[in-house]
Amino acid sequence: MPAGSDPAFERFARLVRRQLRVPVALVTFVSADEQVFPGALGLSEPWQSTRRTPLSHSFCQHVVRSAEPLVVSDARLDPLVADNLAIPDLGVIAYAGIPLTDADGRVVGSLCAIDSRPREWSEDDLAVLVDLAGACSSEFQLRSAQRRAADAGALAEESSAETRRLLADQEIDRSRWALALQAGRVGTFDLDLATGELAVDDRLLELSGMTRAGFSGRPEDVYAHVHPDELPDVVARVQRAIRTGGAYDAEYRVVLPDGAERWVSAHGQVAGGEDGTSARLVGVVHDTTARRRSLELAVQTLESMAVGYLAMDGDGRVSYVNGEAERALGRPRVELVGGVVWELFPATLGTAFEAGYRRAAETGRPCTFDAWYPEPLNAWYEVRANPEHGGVALYFTDITERVRVQQRSDLLGEVSRELNSMLDPEQAVARLARLVVPALADWCVVTLVDDDQQAGSRRGLRDVGWWHADPALLPVVEAYARERIPALKDTSFVSRVLVTGRPATVPAEATERIQAVLLPGRAHDLLGELTPESFAILPLPGRDRTVGLLSLFNGGARAPISAAELQVAADIAGRAGLALDNARLYRQQRQLAEGLQRSLLTGPAVPDHVQIVVRYTPAAEAAQVGGDWYDAFVQPGGSTIVTIGDVLGHNTEAAAAMGQLRSMLRAIAVTTDARPAEVLTRVDEAMATLQTRTNATAVVLRLEQTAEQAQRGTSTVRWSNAGHLPPMVIAPDGTVLSLSAPRADLLLGVDDTAQRREREVALDPDAVLLLYTDGLVERRDSDLDAGLERLRDALADLAGLDLEELCDQLLARLLPDDVDDDVALIALRLRPHGPPA
Repeated sequence: MPAGSDPAFERFARLVRRQLRVPVALVTFVSADEQVFPGALGLSEPWQSTRRTPLSHSFCQHVVRSAEPLVVSDARLDPLVADNLAIPDLGVIAYAGIPLTDADGRVVGSLCAIDSRPREWSEDDLAVLVDLAGACSSEFQLRSAQRRAADAGALAEESSAETRRLLADQEIDRSRWALALQAGRVGTFDLDLATGELAVDDRLLELSGMTRAGFSGRPEDVYAHVHPDELPDVVARVQRAIRTGGAYDAEYRVVLPDGAERWVSAHGQVAGGEDGTSARLVGVVHDTTARRRSLELAVQTLESMAVGYLAMDGDGRVSYVNGEAERALGRPRVELVGGVVWELFPATLGTAFEAGYRRAAETGRPCTFDAWYPEPLNAWYEVRANPEHGGVALYFTDITERVRVQQRSDLLGEVSRELNSMLDPEQAVARLARLVVPALADWCVVTLVDDDQQAGSRRGLRDVGWWHADPALLPVVEAYARERIPALKDTSFVSRVLVTGRPATVPAEATERIQAVLLPGRAHDLLGELTPESFAILPLPGRDRTVGLLSLFNGGARAPISAAELQVAADIAGRAGLALDNARLYRQQRQLAEGLQRSLLTGPAVPDHVQIVVRYTPAAEAAQVGGDWYDAFVQPGGSTIVTIGDVLGHNTEAAAAMGQLRSMLRAIAVTTDARPAEVLTRVDEAMATLQTRTNATAVVLRLEQTAEQAQRGTSTVRWSNAGHLPPMVIAPDGTVLSLSAPRADLLLGVDDTAQRREREVALDPDAVLLLYTDGLVERRDSDLDAGLERLRDALADLAGLDLEELCDQLLARLLPDDVDDDVALIALRLRPHGPPA
């Protein structure tokens, strides 16, 4: 076969492409070094024009070699053809090829269907391909017989004429048979255009509601049973096919004798008319009632769906849209059907829409995604791109409101996290402007109201936060926020909101209306540069007063703030106002608690030859009185008592118990001149007698100095520990020691009969002794041993500093920003021998 187009084989390629709905169909003949395509549809260039490829681009060669069909769902995964150049150059992914044979049964080529994406070939697909391959083989065998007859020259002229007539009849029969095959091998018809005689088979008579006895052989007998509504179109289509010598296609209703209706589909082709033969319209008819009803049901289903549906072919041309798609897209289907989706919706190019559509088409698998389409739709869509009928069908829903609700929810969540994550709520509120722009407005200013501000007065107002969606205008907003409060008149919208506690909104002419309540000057001019078209001012409400303002501004390109956006802004303002009011109440309570705590902690004594420094730091996030205490005083015998303790709990009961225990310990130590162990024992007994129902840790330390020690400047430290953390000593050489015992004694308040132990150590001049509570070393993210190790390291680093500076540096190094427990410490340094302090 030559490498050129052949009408008969082109017909077979067309039948394959139409019946199997594939982009490429080929009639291929294979030789030793190449393959040619006398029938080819859908090949890319240059192959469609050259009609040949080398065997490096051939799947059909495997059909010829094996004399068996070759069916491939995804060539890229098939070892037989995975390396074939037809995959990258011709786009062959799915392939189904059936052998073509000559008169001797030898396989000479293949009738094949090709898809550019993975495909599972159905049994019906392969059955149709086998039948068409048989007819195509017959065509090839007839061509071979013709050539042999011509070469032999054995036929006489009259035999040649008879041969031509028989060949023409065979061509007509073959066309008639092929068309019948295409339609499912159902009813056939043959209309002689010269005589008007119509030949039909029994199946066509049955489909048309006729009997052989009642059929006269004229087209009018068939027309009589066509539904009157469809008859003019059917006749016109038949006449057009006859007039043009082309194809005839029609679908229409047939009225049966009992009055029922049947849908049938007719396909025909004008054939013959050459070499003196008579032209004829041959074709097939098959029953499409079930399909038609299924389609009608499908259409009803599609039209009743609350989901938009748009179907397009492989080239993106729209073939169907339902009513919901019309509504969601804002365009009637008459504008959509027949158009190309990339031209109808150009903003899909280069976006998630295009990527999703093409991924579904290329992979043959559904793809679901959410995406935003800009003007003129301005909407979010949830889309499912589903491969259907050789193209892609889109099921989509407008989810704009859902996305906006989610965005608002996310915004409220982010605001709450911001307000809760910062220690200073005023800083968090100042950052509100960045959160609400551009979600709610083009630009924003956040204002705080001081505690002593009078209603409606400008005094005590502070603009603390601002932001603009346009970075170029951010400096202008910043300058305006710094200038506007002094420039406000008493009739300003800000004053109105402060007095009424209700939002103020202006939907238009905002620049002029705001400038009208500004004093002439820089703020007036800056607002002219910002040119707001609409604005809204919302109060930040506290429990009994307005604690701030949220001002939102939009330019002319953006619509005024909507009711839904105003509600979101009100929710944000409410949360911010509550956070600010809580901060105000917290400050008041914390100041009260800290004042009470400090009032219970008197200043330490200042004995000779000893420097004593104390520090107390309340918890940063608790407005409660704690149970930490320290004390230092001189006993009648001249010894110095230094003590520190911690009552369990953080409440007023703990503070009261702390005051009682501290007073008990001080009174017992002063009146008895007792040593540390005896002091703790008597405190335990007093607690039992007075029924003080609390527990506390404490360490009592006494500095003793003989006359000889006084000359050397040394001292003896005697201590007893009731479950408290061990005191630390910094020796003059910088060595850090822990005053600990192998086993700690019980806490105070546990067992008043328990024996208290006592230990002692000698300290050299300039040694430092440190007592502290657990807030200095305990952390939620580490154990106590690690905290004590941090304390030792810090003391080693800070050794040699002045005692005041040492305490300050120690607190700065060991305490985090958010201290969650009270910290008390008392430090003393033994002065070198010299005059009394």
